[in-house]
Parts: sequence; C-alpha cells; structure tokens
Amino acid sequence: MLIHRSLPILRTLAPRFTPLRLKTMASHIYSSTASPQSSHTQPDPSATSDPKAETQKVQITSHNQYSSPHLTKDGLNPDPLKQFKKWFQDALEPPTDIPAVKEPEAMAITSVSSSGIPSTRFVLLKTVDEKGFVFFTNYDSRKSKELEGGYAAIAIYWKEVSRQIRVVGKVEKIDRKESIEYFNTRPRGSQIGAWASPQSKNVGEGELEDRVKEVEKRFEGKDVECPEHWGGWRVVPL
Repeated sequence: MLIHRSLPILRTLAPRFTPLRLKTMASHIYSSTASPQSSHTQPDPSATSDPKAETQKVQITSHNQYSSPHLTKDGLNPDPLKQFKKWFQDALEPPTDIPAVKEPEAMAITSVSSSGIPSTRFVLLKTVDEKGFVFFTNYDSRKSKELEGGYAAIAIYWKEVSRQIRVVGKVEKIDRKESIEYFNTRPRGSQIGAWASPQSKNVGEGELEDRVKEVEKRFEGKDVECPEHWGGWRVVPL
C-alpha cells in the first residue's frame, strides 16, 4: 500500500467503517480553439458546420491551489495500515482544524482482463482486516471475473483534505461465512437487489423491475438469503 509517498508494507488490524454520502465533483473545460475570454465555457458544436469541430481537443483550465499540512515520513506511522486507520477516523470524526470527508470509504478499484486491458470502477470499502481491504460485489460481474486473475489496484481520493491512498495487491475471496454475516446487515432493498440485478449484463425495458418483484415474492414474509453469486473480495497489499 502506498500512502502519498512509497512506504513499506506492514499488516495490522483496522476496524470496520460506517458508510457516508459523497457529492460529485465538476471541472471547467473548453475547446482548444476557444478564445481566452471564454476559456471557462464549453463551445456549442451546433454553432459550426465544420465536422472536425466535434473532435476538437478539450483542455482543462481550472486550477486548484491545494493547501494541506506539511507531510514528512518522520510524521507518519511506520505501519501504513495504522496510518490509514488514523486518517480514516479523522475523516469520519474530523478534528476542529480538518474538514469532514464525505463518503471516505468510496474507492476506485482497477482489474485487468486476460488480454491485459485495465478496467476501473468505484466500490465501497467495508472492512480493513489483518490481511487487507475488503469490499462486496456480484461474483458473476465483469470485475469479479477479472479479479480472478489474481491482482488489483485501489485508489482512494479525499478531495476535502487533498489526500490520496494507493494500494496494489493480490486478491482473494473472503470466507463464505463472513460474506453471509455482512449480507445480513444490509437493508432489505439491497439484499433483494443482489438477487435481482445481473451485473455487467444488458437488461431489457422493465426487466429489472420484474426481477425485483419476483425476488420480493420469493422471500415474502421471510429473511432474504445471501446469494451464492454474491460475496466479498479482499485486496492483500504486496
């Protein structure tokens, strides 16, 4: 795991975390042919008949002046996971001089196909245990199929405090019992969604709604069982 600068990988136990909410971010963009006076606007493609206008280069012109406490290796815990635990607790319950981070458990995870093509998507970190970072998903999804290749990379970005954490490691499925225990804590709607939603597959108009109704009927009046095709993955830092 890399925290800002490269640090040695040491394993330790860290707690489970409570999900929060995250708002989206936006940047100003403009076409390479835009005038300096309109450098923060998007040109209207319909304003020209030039077929090349729609393929013009787009550049980012906004600049954020990042401000954060000075970071040195001497000021960090030599165990990266212990340092992550402290930062995460500060993100959840920030000291008076640190802004709160919205949904700090949101993380981007990158997998690689058998042909070497990378694919990235956002998931929610649910556990950091003595081995690594755990999240839950559909085992039939594209990401799960690619994770079976053995390796993955994680990136966590906390805009509010100008901080990022990187993890590179081996991946493994967690114990089935642990997956069931977590599944039983999820809201009923999320449990039904795990059965009804075929991840990484096309669905027809109204098909998902029909599948939800079918699952609701199947488990009417009783607890929703954890599907065999759903569970946790652990990324174990190298």
